[in-house]
Amino acid sequence: MKIRIIAAGGKMPGWVQEGYNEYAKRLPRELTLEMVEIPLGNRGQKNSPALVEKARQKEGEAMLAAIQPREHVVALEVKGKSWSTEQLSRELADWQMGGDNVCLLIGGPDGLAPECVARANQKWSLSALTMPHPLVRVLLAEQLYRAWTLLAGHPYHK
Repeated sequence: MKIRIIAAGGKMPGWVQEGYNEYAKRLPRELTLEMVEIPLGNRGQKNSPALVEKARQKEGEAMLAAIQPREHVVALEVKGKSWSTEQLSRELADWQMGGDNVCLLIGGPDGLAPECVARANQKWSLSALTMPHPLVRVLLAEQLYRAWTLLAGHPYHK
């Protein structure tokens, strides 16, 4: 199974790529992790509400275009359901049993476009806290690895 993370934004600091790569390479061949970066829309210097909404819509259109047929889509959304590590491992097992690849959507600084949230099969909240998007990428990769180790009986989770 392949898990693709479709994230708004690019040009991440080196520590982000290093952290993400560290956990992505630990996953087994049958569970690959791939990052797809969508460029941020132009919000202008004053972040006017109209430009912000236009940028979010542009990001959303690009995300929807990047979703492949038959992918199970999970929107990372503050209003989504919060999962423990054990719950995430059960979700991961369900995703694997479902037979489709999974696509995780990370919005830009203003969140996901409503169309992306509507397209999602599931809505997942990592935390009620506001997190920097670079950190979310590393955290997500680590949590997916941790969930897999739990399923595999690997001692990492302990």
